Amino acid sequence: MKNKLSTNKLSKRVWFNIIMFGLIGQIAWNVENMYFNTFLYNSVYKGMSQTAIDGSMSVTTAISKMVAYSAITAVLTTFIMGNLSDNMRKRKIFISAGYIAWGITTAAFGFISCDNIALLFNLTDEIKILTATVITVIVMDCVMTFMGSTANDSAFNAYVTESCDSSNRATVESVLALMPFGAMGVVLGLGALVETIGYSKFFLILGFSVVVCGIIGLFTLNETVHGEKEPAKDYFKNLIYGFRPSVIKENSILYTNLAAICIYSIAIQVFFPYLLIYLEHQLGLSLDALASLRPWHFIVAAVALVVVVVGLITIGKLIDKFGKKIFMIVSLACFIIGLFVAGKATSMGTFVLGIAPLFLGYGLLGIIFNASIRDHTPADKVGLFQGVRMIFFVLIPMFVGPKIGDFSIRASNTTYINEFGVKQIVPTASMFTAAGIVALFTIIPVAILLIKGVDKKEKVN
Repeated sequence: MKNKLSTNKLSKRVWFNIIMFGLIGQIAWNVENMYFNTFLYNSVYKGMSQTAIDGSMSVTTAISKMVAYSAITAVLTTFIMGNLSDNMRKRKIFISAGYIAWGITTAAFGFISCDNIALLFNLTDEIKILTATVITVIVMDCVMTFMGSTANDSAFNAYVTESCDSSNRATVESVLALMPFGAMGVVLGLGALVETIGYSKFFLILGFSVVVCGIIGLFTLNETVHGEKEPAKDYFKNLIYGFRPSVIKENSILYTNLAAICIYSIAIQVFFPYLLIYLEHQLGLSLDALASLRPWHFIVAAVALVVVVVGLITIGKLIDKFGKKIFMIVSLACFIIGLFVAGKATSMGTFVLGIAPLFLGYGLLGIIFNASIRDHTPADKVGLFQGVRMIFFVLIPMFVGPKIGDFSIRASNTTYINEFGVKQIVPTASMFTAAGIVALFTIIPVAILLIKGVDKKEKVN
């Protein structure tokens, strides 16, 4: 293979901002994607009578609705605020102020409980109390998502795109791809203390960390867009820009990438909202078990994390150097095979055999697709196209995926009786098989990309 491009280096300040906002943003999203679900399952629904649950909605249905409404909020917000940040030629204030507000709304979940909602709305009927609490969680999740999408999905993503070029994007994406894993480690580490400190303090601690990040950004961020503010009429005109047939045709590789990431993300969302519940109630990996881990467990985990960090960054540099094609094929194969192996898991051992290639493929595909999307995003519409990206990356996957997962879980009809004598449905490995079937359809846009050419060549100064 030949070295195709020389590589531009990013400044230390840019790297600091990418890593800090990338990691803290992923921590906040992990809290939403993982612990809001367990919060509903283990806190809101816990202790409620069978009558209350039967008269309200099942917990998996509540989770599915929360994920779907959050996705709609995320996309609408990214369209509106991404276009607004383009129009105003501002990124810094949207990122910093957005992170501060994001942290405050995350911390607000620490005050949500059935008792507090009953007191606030003067409710005594158990069905109404549960329903009102679930609705409050869903509404607050949408408010939190508005703040997060303003700060992270629209402004920060635009900042990253504008701070790098096609010679270093895969390297940047490889670093960003590590953030969900690092964030998951932080969140799981703190999550192990949930049984001790409770969900209230858990949300307050994580919310505070997001606020601090936003405050630091006020001093470290520089603007990446310049020029005069656009007329108001252009703002509304630009909202539909990405849906014009001529724009789609002109940017066919971009939209094919978006189609691929959409299908791949649907597969992820089939199982991800239910993953922690599955680990706890099917494989026995409870929060109590995490809290009882011995020091050598953390040493092994730390070594594994270092290997993953070095591996992903190295692969990112190789992708920048040699192109995306071969890595795309291998990554997709790992992803699909991992899903089907996890779907056959009957123990933690077989589950790990599936989850290892699954998340390897997941991480690498994220690097490749996101780098290619940034490569082919029109330079003068970066903020606006974050909204288009969110339709494929968030709205459709988070609306469709959890419903497929909910359907597969209900079809398996696996339940257990909790300590209060209430029957609750439990996620099963069938959700991974369903995700694998969905992931097979990713082959179609990937094949088109391989034929058309996924790599963008541009002159590097």
